[in-house]
Amino acid sequence: MNRRSFITTASTAVAATFISSTSQAAIGLTQDALPYAPEALEPHIDAVTMGIHHGKHHAAYVKNLGDALKAASLTQTDAVALVSDLSTVPEAQRTLIRNNGGGHVNHTWFWKWMAPTGSGPKGPEGKLGEAIQSTFTSIDDFKKLFGEAGTKRFGSGWAWLIVKPDGKLAVTSTPNQDNPLMKGIVADTDLGTPILGLDVWEHAYYLKYQNKRPDYIAAWWNVVNWAEVAKGYEAAKA
Repeated sequence: MNRRSFITTASTAVAATFISSTSQAAIGLTQDALPYAPEALEPHIDAVTMGIHHGKHHAAYVKNLGDALKAASLTQTDAVALVSDLSTVPEAQRTLIRNNGGGHVNHTWFWKWMAPTGSGPKGPEGKLGEAIQSTFTSIDDFKKLFGEAGTKRFGSGWAWLIVKPDGKLAVTSTPNQDNPLMKGIVADTDLGTPILGLDVWEHAYYLKYQNKRPDYIAAWWNVVNWAEVAKGYEAAKA
C-alpha cells in the first residue's frame, strides 16, 4: 500500500468510526409520530405549523426518499448511514436521496430536540453546560452565535451545534437539507456529530412569524429539549 492509499484508507476508517459512534441512533425509512401533540409547543410554535411541517413536509421527504431508493435499487434501511456516505448512491438518484434523505434525517432529529415548555431543564446543564460555557464563554454568547448562524443562512437550511471529531463543540450551518454528517458534501472543517439543530426553512415558521426569522429563533429556545441534547453530547463524547 502506498502512502496516498494508506492516508485515504486511514482517514476513511477514522471518519467511519466517528460516525458510527455518534449520538444519532439508526433512523429507518418510515416516519415516526411526533413525540408530543402538535399543539404542545404553543405559543412558541403553533399547532398548524407543526401539523403541516410534520404531516406534509416531512412526510413528503419520506415518500420521495423511498421512491428514489427504489429507482436506485438500493436496500439500505438506515437513513443516517445512507446520507453520511452518498458515494454509494448512483449519480442519477444522488441529489434526490441527498435532499430527501437529509430532510427525513434532519426532521427526525428536530422533533426530538424540542419538548413542551417546563417539561425539562430550562438550559444546558452538567457536562454539556460546562462545555458550552468553556467553548463559547457563556450560554448567552452561545445562543447569540447559534442564532446568527440561523439568521444569516441565506435561503433555506439549518443551524447546528456539533461535536467535532476532536471532541470540541462548534456552531455551524448547512444549506437546504444537508447536515454535518455528510462526508464529501459538507466541508471537512464542518463535519461532526449534530447534537442540536434548528430548521430555518420558511415552512418551519412563516405562518406565525412571517419574515421575522430572528423572532422565531428567539422563541424556539423556549422549547429546546436540553435533556435530549445532553444525552447526545454524552454519546458523542463516549
